[in-house]
Amino acid sequence: MGDDPVLLLALKVATLACVAVGGYITTVPDLQRFVVSEHGWMTAELFVTLFAVAQAAPGPNFLVVTLLGWSVGGIFGALLVTLAAILPTTLVAYFVAGPWERHKQARWRIVVSRTIAPIAVGMVLATGALLTHSAWGGDWRRLAVTAVTIGISLFTRYNPLVPLALAAGLSVLGVL
Repeated sequence: MGDDPVLLLALKVATLACVAVGGYITTVPDLQRFVVSEHGWMTAELFVTLFAVAQAAPGPNFLVVTLLGWSVGGIFGALLVTLAAILPTTLVAYFVAGPWERHKQARWRIVVSRTIAPIAVGMVLATGALLTHSAWGGDWRRLAVTAVTIGISLFTRYNPLVPLALAAGLSVLGVL
């Protein structure tokens, strides 16, 4: 495999897909560390931008890996990395779904279900913290926009794209 960035990224994405408790979004901190800090294939700002585009686009929440694959290796990278994100979970779902359903009342299943929930919440919070830190860049205005966006998302029924569009408008105007 050597040092081919596309293959390294595909292997990392496949590995992360195996531990994506709570959805693929929970693996974003490790993915960001891998592509930004460890390999330097992109800046933290570009990573956050690709993540934001992936979240704004319709489709699954792992779409960010497709954009990362595209950024690292073009169309081949996008296809290979997307396949790497899908294949492990598809295989696990295929082989585990039957036994999981057959043992609905089993004590072990209840314990596993109750244990996974707080782990998933913690991983999602870690993802939010990492993305906030990456997007902040030491500029208090960006942090303020993030806080306002969180407030709008938590306390209103506005579509999440509304604060995103407002932040983009502020950026175009040069405020951010």
